[in-house]
Amino acid sequence: MTITDWPRTAVEPDPETASPAAVSGTRKPVSRTLSTVSGAPEFVSETGSGTGTKSSPRRLTGTQKWTAGAIVVAALALAGIGLYLSFEHVAGFAFTELRFGTLGKGQLFAVGVDTGIMVMIAVDLLMAWLKRPISWIRYPVWLLTAATVVLNAASGAPEGAWKLLDYVAAGAHGVVPVLFITVVELGRTAIDRVVRPEQEERDSIPWLRWVLAPVATARIFRRMRLWGVTSYPEMIRRDQQLIAYEQWLKRKYKGNISQASEDELLPMKMAPYGYTVDQALAMPDEQEQAAQEREEEAERRRLDAETRSEVAKAASEAERLRAKGKVELVQAEVDGQTGQARAHARAQVSAAERAAALEQEALDQAVIAEARAREAEAERKEAQEREAKAEADLHAAELERQAAQKRKEAAEADRVAAAEAQAIETQTIAEAREAAAEANRRAAETERAAAETQRATAEANRKKVEEERHQEAALADIARAKQDAAEAEKAAAETRLAAAEVERRAVEAEDAAKLSPRERAVRKVARLTLGTAAGVANRLPLADIQRELEVSPGTASEYRQEAAELLAGGYRP
Repeated sequence: MTITDWPRTAVEPDPETASPAAVSGTRKPVSRTLSTVSGAPEFVSETGSGTGTKSSPRRLTGTQKWTAGAIVVAALALAGIGLYLSFEHVAGFAFTELRFGTLGKGQLFAVGVDTGIMVMIAVDLLMAWLKRPISWIRYPVWLLTAATVVLNAASGAPEGAWKLLDYVAAGAHGVVPVLFITVVELGRTAIDRVVRPEQEERDSIPWLRWVLAPVATARIFRRMRLWGVTSYPEMIRRDQQLIAYEQWLKRKYKGNISQASEDELLPMKMAPYGYTVDQALAMPDEQEQAAQEREEEAERRRLDAETRSEVAKAASEAERLRAKGKVELVQAEVDGQTGQARAHARAQVSAAERAAALEQEALDQAVIAEARAREAEAERKEAQEREAKAEADLHAAELERQAAQKRKEAAEADRVAAAEAQAIETQTIAEAREAAAEANRRAAETERAAAETQRATAEANRKKVEEERHQEAALADIARAKQDAAEAEKAAAETRLAAAEVERRAVEAEDAAKLSPRERAVRKVARLTLGTAAGVANRLPLADIQRELEVSPGTASEYRQEAAELLAGGYRP
């Protein structure tokens, strides 16, 4: 037989009562998991009350309502009677014996005491009706009622020696207040049972047991009140279990219980603290399990702490890396802006150098154009000379034409003369002369055609020379325009070169001063103002600032305003 295989109790529990371990919710087998020892047992009995009452219905019938109303009216009447009787006695006693000075003050004292009692009773009944009872409020009511009973009894005390009738009279003065408080407590309990029908009711111990076993009954009453056991049969069953277990131990160890182990003696040691036999025997297992759970909980907390520590370290490392990344980002941004400014300055210097090279090339082209212009002038003069020669050739051709005309006229004259001498000359001579005249005529026509051709050629040469002269003049104008543009570009390149040099020196100064990007931007706007707006910030268009710095219009406006303040403070790059 093991420690848990002990005989049943002499009296089996009522089927309607809890099981041996059901008082605190523990299971019967010792080896199973129970509630922790450290937790207070939930001493709630599942049995009915000793009075045999059951949960009252939530709604009253019509008859019950009328009965309740009659009871309330009777209670109020009792209260009125008690107040009336108590008021006269307490007021007179306060005036005559308690030195209140005047009867009015004694009456006020009596009214104050009775009013306080009624107010606290009303609050107590109201809170019980609202299912939120205030337990401690009854004690001041009882105290004040006891004081009223004493004052009423004292008011009826004789001046001389006490007789039996005097005691009866003094007690009669306190009957009504005690009766009223009893009715109030009865009403409070009735209200609590109506509004909270699920509330367990406490069993009362039979009076016969008080008579037959007062000491044991007092011990049972104490344990029921201390540990919240509401069921009297349950308490009896626990005592029977404990007695049966103790008898079993005596039988096991042949009357010497001292040989039992500490675990076996636990039911006797823990019984005064509200533990059943099963609960006490289950304590070692519960404690071991609780210790194991505490160890597991401690281990879990340790692992959680290590996990949180690792997470915190990881988060700290991540935060540090993010902060480092932000610093590197800002540094890269500053370096980028500085590099951008330097690249911009180098670009401006390079642009200035390219502009200077272009200007030199333009100058070279201007020299070449000037040389070409001189060549064109020489060609023009040569063309003029050719034109003059052509005019001379044209004049010679005209003279030749006139000579041919004269020769033609001479030939005609010869022909006339030949015709006149035709009679004299022979036919052969006439034909010869006619052939010669025809030859002369053809020669004259040929010479005239040649002269016409020379004249047309001279006219074409003259027009060509005139066109070449106009082209040379246009080329000369173009050369002069190019020379002017080259000079203007050279001047602009020199200006840009100077500005790039100023920008470079300003950037170097800003690098040396370790200025922030915003300060660099403001100084750049100030330099733009000096270079393009004659030192007046409002003349500098916001579009130029946006284009140079790649910022929004609002930021450009702020930069221009700060640049104006900087220039007003005497800033010069």
